[in-house]
Amino acid sequence: MPAIVVDSLRKSYIIPKKAAGTSGALRALFSRETTQVDAVKDVSFSIEEGEIVGFLGPNGAGKTTTLKMLSGILFPTGGKASVLGFVPWERKNDYLRQISLVMGQKNQLWWDLPAADSFLLLKEIYEVPDTLYRQRVDELCELLEITQLLNTQVRKLSLGERMKCELVAALLYDPRVIFLDEPTIGLDVVSQQRIRQFLKDYQIRTASTIVLTSHYMQDIKELCERVVIIDHGEKIFDDRLATLVREYSDVRMLKLEFSEKVDLTDLTIYGRVISSDNLRCMIEVDRDKVAATAAEILSKLPVADIAIEEVEADEVIRKIFTRETVVVEA
Repeated sequence: MPAIVVDSLRKSYIIPKKAAGTSGALRALFSRETTQVDAVKDVSFSIEEGEIVGFLGPNGAGKTTTLKMLSGILFPTGGKASVLGFVPWERKNDYLRQISLVMGQKNQLWWDLPAADSFLLLKEIYEVPDTLYRQRVDELCELLEITQLLNTQVRKLSLGERMKCELVAALLYDPRVIFLDEPTIGLDVVSQQRIRQFLKDYQIRTASTIVLTSHYMQDIKELCERVVIIDHGEKIFDDRLATLVREYSDVRMLKLEFSEKVDLTDLTIYGRVISSDNLRCMIEVDRDKVAATAAEILSKLPVADIAIEEVEADEVIRKIFTRETVVVEA
C-alpha cells in the first residue's frame, strides 16, 4: 500500500475584490465583491513508502498548499487524500506522531529559548521515552554538527544553524513521512550541501518517505529520482527526473575539445554555440540530429575529445515554467 495517495485534491479560496482609492473602499463597505482562486486543481498522485519525491512548481503553483493539506494544516475544498492510511485533516494523534513538516520560511523552535529547551518540549508532546530521546538527539546533532549549539538561544544562531536545529526538532520522534518545504532556502552552498547529505543518509538509514519542494535544483538532482510538477494548481508531470530531461527537451549538448584552435564560424553551422574558447566549446544540437552532427564534426574538425550530454534539468524545468516548451499532462 502506498504511503501517500492523493485523489483529485482541490483547494479554493474566496477572496474579496476592492477597487483602488477611497471610493473603492467606501463601495466595499456596502457591496463587497468576491472572486474564487483555485490554488490546487484536482491533483492526483501516489507515493510508495521509502520514496523521496521532488514536488516542483513555480511560485504560486500550489506546492505549499498541497503539503499543508497532506500534513493536516488545511482542509481541502474537494477530493481525497490518505497518508499512512489516515485522512490528514482529521488530525488524529496517531497520525500526527508519524508525520513531520519542515518549512524553510517558518520557525517551529521558540525564538528566545535554546534549541535544547524546544527539543525537550517536543519530547513531551510526542511522548518520546527518555532513553530514546537522548539517543536520537545525540545522533542527529552529531550528524548535523550542532551539538555545541544546543544551549544557544535560537535567535542568536545563523540561518543555517537554525535550519539544522529545525531538522532535529522535526525528526527526533522518528516520523515515517516527512514533508520538506524549501529546507535549504537562503542557505550558503556549504550549508545546503551538508543538509542534502544529511537527508540522503537519514533516508537510507530510516527508509522514511520524503516529499521535498525546493527552488534549488541541486537539492532535487541529488536527492530525488522522481519528480511531480504542478503549475497553476494542476499536475503537469509525474515521472523520473531522467525521463523529464529526455522527453521534454528536444536538444542535446555536444561537448568538444580540439587539438588546435577552431574558428567560431566553423562551429555555428552545426548548432547553437553555448560557450567557446580556443580549444573547447559546447554546442546545442537538435536531439534527432545529434549523432549525424557529431559524426560530421569528427570528420571535418580536429577533435581531441567529444561527449554527448543531456541538457541540465534546471534548464528543462525553467522552460516548462516559462512555457517555452509544450508539456503534455502526465
